[in-house]
Amino acid sequence: MPRTQTVKDYIRTIVDFPHEGIMFRDVTTLFADPRGFRMAIDQMLHPYAGQQIDKVVGLEARGFILGGAIAHQLSKGFVPVRKKGKLPAATIAEEYKLEYGEAVVEIHDDALSPGDNVLIVDDLLATGGTAAAGIKLCERLGAEVIGCAFIVDLPDLGGRTKLDEMGIDVHALCEFAGA
Repeated sequence: MPRTQTVKDYIRTIVDFPHEGIMFRDVTTLFADPRGFRMAIDQMLHPYAGQQIDKVVGLEARGFILGGAIAHQLSKGFVPVRKKGKLPAATIAEEYKLEYGEAVVEIHDDALSPGDNVLIVDDLLATGGTAAAGIKLCERLGAEVIGCAFIVDLPDLGGRTKLDEMGIDVHALCEFAGA
């Protein structure tokens, strides 16, 4: 009897992209396969079954793909967290550190209401900088982040620890060792 495929089986690894020494975990192969994509969306939602979710927040850019699908599945609204300067209306911003430098993400200042329960989604958890910034933005608008769901966790980079220390429930479908 053949082995059942897991989400991890649909993810390809590209060596030395975007820089030498990096093992890039490419989820576009997962997105392109209807069974794999459906499996990922269902598994990302599973830990939050029965919890009240008012909005799904997706982190730029692959989090938009996942967040839109999850919001549709839940019949809830979708809210993007984007890089600075990409949203058209009034925003609030959060700066965070990158490996070399800093970045800024924004959310519309009217995207969430106080008391909204939100689920934050993205494809990959590495250092946790983008996710932490997204959490802070949601909390500044008065929302309650009930959890963060990712396809891939790179535990060696410490993102899960960072989010755990913030008191956030973290769910990832698979892990890859290394960077």
